[in-house]
Amino acid sequence: MIQSMTGYGKATAVFEGKKINVEIKSLNSKALDLSTRIAPLYREKEMEIRNLLSQKLERGKVDFMLWIEKDATDSATPINAAILESYYKQISAISNTTGIPLPSDWFPTLLRLPDVLNKVEIQELSDEEWEVVNNTIHEALNHLIDFRVQEGAALEKKFNEKLDNIAALLESIKSYEEERVQRIKERITDALEKIIGVDYDKNRLEQELIYYIEKLDINEEKQRLANHLKYFRETMNDGHGQGKKLGFIAQEMGREINTTGSKSNHAEMQKIVVRMKDELEQIKEQVLNVM
Repeated sequence: MIQSMTGYGKATAVFEGKKINVEIKSLNSKALDLSTRIAPLYREKEMEIRNLLSQKLERGKVDFMLWIEKDATDSATPINAAILESYYKQISAISNTTGIPLPSDWFPTLLRLPDVLNKVEIQELSDEEWEVVNNTIHEALNHLIDFRVQEGAALEKKFNEKLDNIAALLESIKSYEEERVQRIKERITDALEKIIGVDYDKNRLEQELIYYIEKLDINEEKQRLANHLKYFRETMNDGHGQGKKLGFIAQEMGREINTTGSKSNHAEMQKIVVRMKDELEQIKEQVLNVM
Protein backbone atom coordinates (compact mmCIF):
# COMPACT_ATOMS: atom_id res chain seq x y z
CA MET A 1 0.00 0.00 0.00
CA ILE A 2 1.28 3.44 -0.92
CA GLN A 3 1.20 6.57 1.21
CA SER A 4 0.74 10.15 0.09
CA MET A 5 3.20 12.80 1.23
CA THR A 6 0.24 15.11 1.89
CA GLY A 7 -1.01 14.90 5.46
CA TYR A 8 -2.20 16.73 8.54
CA GLY A 9 -2.17 15.79 12.21
CA LYS A 10 -3.02 17.65 15.40
CA ALA A 11 -3.15 16.65 19.08
CA THR A 12 -3.55 18.48 22.39
CA ALA A 13 -2.93 17.71 26.05
CA VAL A 14 -3.19 19.54 29.38
CA PHE A 15 -0.43 19.64 31.98
CA GLU A 16 -0.66 21.72 35.18
CA GLY A 17 -3.04 24.27 33.69
CA LYS A 18 -1.17 24.53 30.37
CA LYS A 19 -2.72 23.41 27.10
CA ILE A 20 -0.04 21.79 24.94
CA ASN A 21 -0.71 21.91 21.17
CA VAL A 22 1.07 19.94 18.45
CA GLU A 23 0.29 20.44 14.76
CA ILE A 24 2.06 18.79 11.81
CA LYS A 25 1.49 19.47 8.11
CA SER A 26 3.21 17.82 5.17
CA LEU A 27 3.27 18.32 1.39
CA ASN A 28 5.18 16.63 -1.41
CA SER A 29 8.94 17.18 -1.74
CA LYS A 30 11.86 15.28 -3.26
CA ALA A 31 13.40 14.79 0.19
CA LEU A 32 12.58 15.62 3.81
CA ASP A 33 12.31 19.40 4.19
CA LEU A 34 11.59 19.94 7.88
CA SER A 35 10.62 23.26 9.46
CA THR A 36 9.93 23.52 13.22
CA ARG A 37 8.43 26.14 15.51
CA ILE A 38 8.81 25.06 19.12
CA ALA A 39 7.86 26.86 22.33
CA PRO A 40 10.97 28.06 24.23
CA LEU A 41 10.42 25.66 27.12
CA TYR A 42 10.77 22.65 24.82
CA ARG A 43 13.58 23.82 22.54
CA GLU A 44 16.13 21.71 24.38
CA LYS A 45 14.31 18.70 22.88
CA GLU A 46 14.42 19.99 19.29
CA MET A 47 16.99 17.46 18.03
CA GLU A 48 15.04 14.60 19.58
CA ILE A 49 11.86 15.89 17.92
CA ARG A 50 13.60 16.27 14.55
CA ASN A 51 15.00 12.74 14.70
CA LEU A 52 11.55 11.35 15.48
CA LEU A 53 9.95 13.25 12.58
CA SER A 54 12.70 12.16 10.17
CA GLN A 55 12.27 8.54 11.16
CA LYS A 56 8.48 8.51 10.94
CA LEU A 57 7.82 10.73 7.93
CA GLU A 58 10.83 9.99 5.66
CA ARG A 59 9.92 12.43 2.86
CA GLY A 60 7.90 15.60 2.34
CA LYS A 61 7.89 19.29 3.15
CA VAL A 62 6.96 19.12 6.83
CA ASP A 63 5.89 22.00 9.09
CA PHE A 64 5.96 21.12 12.80
CA MET A 65 4.49 23.44 15.46
CA LEU A 66 4.53 22.98 19.24
CA TRP A 67 3.07 25.73 21.38
CA ILE A 68 1.48 26.36 24.78
CA GLU A 69 -1.75 28.09 25.71
CA LYS A 70 -2.12 29.42 29.28
CA ASP A 71 -4.94 30.99 31.24
CA ALA A 72 -4.91 34.79 31.13
CA THR A 73 -4.36 34.86 34.90
CA ASP A 74 -1.29 32.69 34.54
CA SER A 75 0.19 34.53 31.57
CA ALA A 76 -0.14 38.05 32.98
CA THR A 77 3.10 39.60 34.23
CA PRO A 78 2.88 39.84 38.06
CA ILE A 79 3.20 43.19 39.82
CA ASN A 80 5.64 43.36 42.75
CA ALA A 81 3.38 45.09 45.32
CA ALA A 82 6.15 45.54 47.93
CA ILE A 83 8.44 47.42 45.53
CA LEU A 84 5.54 49.51 44.22
CA GLU A 85 4.59 50.54 47.81
CA SER A 86 8.20 51.39 48.58
CA TYR A 87 8.41 53.66 45.51
CA TYR A 88 5.14 55.32 46.54
CA LYS A 89 6.44 56.10 50.03
CA GLN A 90 9.79 57.39 48.74
CA ILE A 91 8.15 59.69 46.18
CA SER A 92 5.70 61.01 48.81
CA ALA A 93 8.58 61.72 51.24
CA ILE A 94 10.59 63.53 48.54
CA SER A 95 7.52 65.60 47.64
CA ASN A 96 7.06 66.64 51.29
CA THR A 97 10.72 67.55 51.60
CA THR A 98 11.23 69.37 48.30
CA GLY A 99 7.74 70.68 47.60
CA ILE A 100 7.65 68.94 44.21
CA PRO A 101 3.97 68.20 43.47
CA LEU A 102 2.85 64.60 43.54
CA PRO A 103 1.71 62.99 40.29
CA SER A 104 -2.01 63.37 39.57
CA ASP A 105 -2.17 59.75 38.31
CA TRP A 106 0.13 57.46 40.29
CA PHE A 107 -0.06 54.15 38.40
CA PRO A 108 1.46 55.11 35.02
CA THR A 109 4.43 56.57 36.91
CA LEU A 110 4.89 53.68 39.36
CA LEU A 111 4.48 50.88 36.81
CA ARG A 112 7.32 52.26 34.70
CA LEU A 113 9.81 52.13 37.56
CA PRO A 114 12.42 49.34 37.68
CA ASP A 115 11.39 45.90 38.97
CA VAL A 116 7.73 46.84 39.65
CA LEU A 117 6.73 44.39 36.94
CA ASN A 118 8.42 41.11 37.79
CA LYS A 119 10.15 39.26 34.99
CA VAL A 120 8.78 35.81 34.29
CA GLU A 121 10.99 33.23 35.86
CA ILE A 122 12.76 30.82 33.53
CA GLN A 123 11.03 27.48 33.77
CA GLU A 124 12.71 24.13 33.63
CA LEU A 125 11.23 21.22 31.71
CA SER A 126 10.43 18.34 34.04
CA ASP A 127 10.50 14.68 32.99
CA GLU A 128 6.77 14.41 33.71
CA GLU A 129 5.91 17.32 31.43
CA TRP A 130 8.18 16.08 28.64
CA GLU A 131 6.49 12.67 28.78
CA VAL A 132 3.12 14.37 28.22
CA VAL A 133 4.54 16.46 25.35
CA ASN A 134 6.24 13.45 23.77
CA ASN A 135 3.01 11.44 23.86
CA THR A 136 1.16 14.36 22.26
CA ILE A 137 3.74 14.54 19.46
CA HIS A 138 3.32 10.81 18.79
CA GLU A 139 -0.46 11.20 18.72
CA ALA A 140 -0.25 14.02 16.16
CA LEU A 141 2.17 11.94 14.08
CA ASN A 142 -0.23 8.99 14.10
CA HIS A 143 -3.05 11.25 12.90
CA LEU A 144 -0.86 12.55 10.08
CA ILE A 145 0.20 9.03 9.04
CA ASP A 146 -3.46 7.92 9.03
CA PHE A 147 -4.19 10.88 6.77
CA ARG A 148 -1.34 9.87 4.46
CA VAL A 149 -2.64 6.30 4.27
CA GLN A 150 -6.13 7.51 3.31
CA GLU A 151 -4.71 9.80 0.65
CA GLY A 152 -2.50 6.95 -0.56
CA ALA A 153 -5.53 4.68 -0.98
CA ALA A 154 -7.18 7.33 -3.15
CA LEU A 155 -4.00 7.65 -5.23
CA GLU A 156 -3.75 3.88 -5.64
CA LYS A 157 -7.32 3.73 -6.92
CA LYS A 158 -6.54 6.51 -9.40
CA PHE A 159 -3.36 4.78 -10.56
CA ASN A 160 -5.17 1.49 -11.15
CA GLU A 161 -7.81 3.26 -13.24
CA LYS A 162 -5.13 4.88 -15.40
CA LEU A 163 -3.17 1.63 -15.74
CA ASP A 164 -6.35 -0.18 -16.80
CA ASN A 165 -6.99 2.52 -19.41
CA ILE A 166 -3.47 2.22 -20.83
CA ALA A 167 -3.75 -1.59 -20.91
CA ALA A 168 -7.09 -1.35 -22.77
CA LEU A 169 -5.63 1.13 -25.27
CA LEU A 170 -2.62 -1.12 -25.78
CA GLU A 171 -4.94 -4.03 -26.54
CA SER A 172 -6.91 -1.93 -29.04
CA ILE A 173 -3.77 -1.38 -31.12
CA LYS A 174 -3.78 -5.02 -32.23
CA SER A 175 -6.76 -4.57 -34.55
CA TYR A 176 -4.80 -2.05 -36.64
CA GLU A 177 -1.45 -3.83 -36.89
CA GLU A 178 -2.34 -6.28 -39.68
CA GLU A 179 -4.16 -3.55 -41.57
CA ARG A 180 -1.11 -1.31 -41.21
CA VAL A 181 1.21 -3.91 -42.78
CA GLN A 182 -1.14 -4.43 -45.71
CA ARG A 183 -1.44 -0.69 -46.28
CA ILE A 184 2.34 -0.25 -46.34
CA LYS A 185 2.69 -3.07 -48.85
CA GLU A 186 -0.03 -1.70 -51.11
CA ARG A 187 1.35 1.83 -50.96
CA ILE A 188 4.84 0.77 -52.04
CA THR A 189 3.54 -1.56 -54.76
CA ASP A 190 1.20 1.12 -56.17
CA ALA A 191 4.04 3.62 -56.25
CA LEU A 192 6.25 1.22 -58.23
CA GLU A 193 3.51 0.36 -60.72
CA LYS A 194 2.94 4.04 -61.45
CA ILE A 195 6.50 4.38 -62.65
CA ILE A 196 6.14 3.78 -66.40
CA GLY A 197 8.54 1.36 -67.99
CA VAL A 198 10.11 0.11 -64.81
CA ASP A 199 10.25 -3.61 -64.18
CA TYR A 200 11.06 -4.78 -60.66
CA ASP A 201 11.90 -8.07 -58.96
CA LYS A 202 8.85 -9.05 -56.95
CA ASN A 203 10.84 -11.46 -54.78
CA ARG A 204 13.34 -8.74 -53.96
CA LEU A 205 10.45 -6.40 -53.24
CA GLU A 206 9.00 -8.94 -50.83
CA GLN A 207 12.32 -9.19 -49.01
CA GLU A 208 12.62 -5.39 -48.75
CA LEU A 209 9.06 -5.16 -47.47
CA ILE A 210 9.77 -7.75 -44.80
CA TYR A 211 12.87 -5.79 -43.71
CA TYR A 212 10.96 -2.51 -43.70
CA ILE A 213 8.00 -3.92 -41.79
CA GLU A 214 10.30 -5.55 -39.21
CA LYS A 215 11.78 -2.11 -38.48
CA LEU A 216 8.25 -0.89 -37.74
CA ASP A 217 7.37 -3.89 -35.60
CA ILE A 218 6.11 -2.85 -32.14
CA ASN A 219 5.71 -6.25 -30.48
CA GLU A 220 8.73 -5.70 -28.21
CA GLU A 221 7.49 -2.25 -27.18
CA LYS A 222 4.03 -3.65 -26.43
CA GLN A 223 5.50 -6.46 -24.33
CA ARG A 224 7.78 -4.15 -22.37
CA LEU A 225 4.93 -1.69 -21.76
CA ALA A 226 2.72 -4.54 -20.49
CA ASN A 227 5.55 -5.59 -18.15
CA HIS A 228 5.92 -2.03 -16.86
CA LEU A 229 2.19 -1.85 -16.15
CA LYS A 230 2.43 -5.05 -14.15
CA TYR A 231 5.58 -3.90 -12.32
CA PHE A 232 3.92 -0.59 -11.41
CA ARG A 233 1.05 -2.45 -9.74
CA GLU A 234 3.44 -4.78 -7.90
CA THR A 235 5.51 -1.85 -6.64
CA MET A 236 2.42 -0.10 -5.24
CA ASN A 237 1.82 -3.15 -3.03
CA ASP A 238 5.46 -3.50 -2.00
CA GLY A 239 5.88 -1.92 1.45
CA HIS A 240 6.19 1.87 1.53
CA GLY A 241 8.44 4.65 0.23
CA GLN A 242 7.82 3.68 -3.40
CA GLY A 243 7.41 7.20 -4.83
CA LYS A 244 10.79 7.48 -6.55
CA LYS A 245 10.59 3.93 -7.90
CA LEU A 246 7.12 4.50 -9.31
CA GLY A 247 8.44 7.66 -10.96
CA PHE A 248 11.21 5.67 -12.70
CA ILE A 249 8.72 3.04 -13.90
CA ALA A 250 6.45 5.77 -15.29
CA GLN A 251 9.42 7.18 -17.23
CA GLU A 252 10.09 3.76 -18.77
CA MET A 253 6.42 3.45 -19.69
CA GLY A 254 6.71 6.78 -21.47
CA ARG A 255 9.68 5.58 -23.52
CA GLU A 256 7.78 2.53 -24.79
CA ILE A 257 4.69 4.59 -25.61
CA ASN A 258 6.79 7.17 -27.50
CA THR A 259 8.60 4.47 -29.49
CA THR A 260 5.27 2.84 -30.33
CA GLY A 261 4.03 6.18 -31.63
CA SER A 262 7.13 6.79 -33.77
CA LYS A 263 6.88 3.31 -35.30
CA SER A 264 3.14 3.17 -35.77
CA ASN A 265 2.93 4.95 -39.16
CA HIS A 266 -0.86 4.71 -38.86
CA ALA A 267 -3.32 7.51 -38.04
CA GLU A 268 -5.60 5.49 -35.76
CA MET A 269 -2.66 3.94 -33.89
CA GLN A 270 -1.14 7.37 -33.35
CA LYS A 271 -4.45 8.59 -31.89
CA ILE A 272 -4.36 5.68 -29.45
CA VAL A 273 -0.77 6.56 -28.53
CA VAL A 274 -1.82 10.16 -27.79
CA ARG A 275 -4.54 8.88 -25.45
CA MET A 276 -2.01 6.61 -23.70
CA LYS A 277 0.31 9.58 -23.23
CA ASP A 278 -2.53 11.56 -21.66
CA GLU A 279 -3.26 8.77 -19.18
CA LEU A 280 0.44 8.45 -18.36
CA GLU A 281 0.85 12.19 -17.76
CA GLN A 282 -1.88 12.03 -15.13
CA ILE A 283 0.02 9.17 -13.47
CA LYS A 284 3.27 11.16 -13.51
CA GLU A 285 1.60 14.19 -11.90
CA GLN A 286 0.19 12.12 -9.03
CA VAL A 287 3.36 10.05 -8.52
CA LEU A 288 4.99 13.24 -7.23
CA ASN A 289 2.68 12.98 -4.20
CA VAL A 290 3.68 9.40 -3.33
CA MET A 291 6.06 8.97 -0.40
